[in-house]
Amino acid sequence: MWLIRFLLLSVLALFAARVSSAAPAFDIVYPRPESSSDPRSLYPEQLLRLALERSCPQCRMRPSSLLLMQNRALTELGRADGEVNIAWSMTSIEREQRLLPIRIPLDRGLLGWRILLLMPATETRLAAVTGLADLRRFSLGQEQDWPDTAILRQNQLNVQASAQYETLFKMLVAGRFELFPRSLIEIGQEARLHAAEGMVIDRYIVMHYPTAFYFFVNRGNVALAATVRRGLLRTLADGSFEALFQKTFGAQLKAARLENRRVIELANPLLPTETPVMQSVLWFRPRGRSAS
Repeated sequence: MWLIRFLLLSVLALFAARVSSAAPAFDIVYPRPESSSDPRSLYPEQLLRLALERSCPQCRMRPSSLLLMQNRALTELGRADGEVNIAWSMTSIEREQRLLPIRIPLDRGLLGWRILLLMPATETRLAAVTGLADLRRFSLGQEQDWPDTAILRQNQLNVQASAQYETLFKMLVAGRFELFPRSLIEIGQEARLHAAEGMVIDRYIVMHYPTAFYFFVNRGNVALAATVRRGLLRTLADGSFEALFQKTFGAQLKAARLENRRVIELANPLLPTETPVMQSVLWFRPRGRSAS
């Protein structure tokens, strides 16, 4: 079945290639990273550049002149004359109502696979966690604008929120909360950047909830959405999407040893019904685990 879906993607990409190549030359402005040490923007920038090379080589990319926290960036994106005209974010029903999603998950769903950053003294207690009820005994940290915060709270977890990303690491070290759930995309480099502060990566569990990480544009910017989608389909068809994904995350996925971890499944009430969850070629699944 996955092969049929892959071939379908290939046909769609070939069809897109036959659409007029005279795409408008967009000046594409994306949110500047929240800090100079923030690794989260590198992969989306690279994938966007890869897609545009295939659908709009005349387009230009540049970061916003202003530093925009995620909620502010999405607010700006919702304005016709906003500071940015494209951004990447985890999806939610509310975000898809305000903005136009390009429904190809950039991370293949990795944002929904969460491993925990913690201080060493907490890890021995975490070894005894076998399910969601056990996890509710711990306090977790998240940024207040992230959809994850609402997802975790909907699952009756105790979440301490901060307005700023970098502050969360300081709060963890200070004991303001015990667990900092991070995606497979983020946790490796974050752990290296903050190793001197004593935090470590948990070895025992992985949290999972279905979610998608998309490019978003203004709802009126249909032409830009079509251009980016066309480029992404071409990267899927020619294998460059998968190559960048493996180059960026392959070592992290291997190091995470997901097959040896207890999986704690969480519900995601924020997931829009339009999410292409049945197109398995678009999603990551750990080896030995079938799609639910």
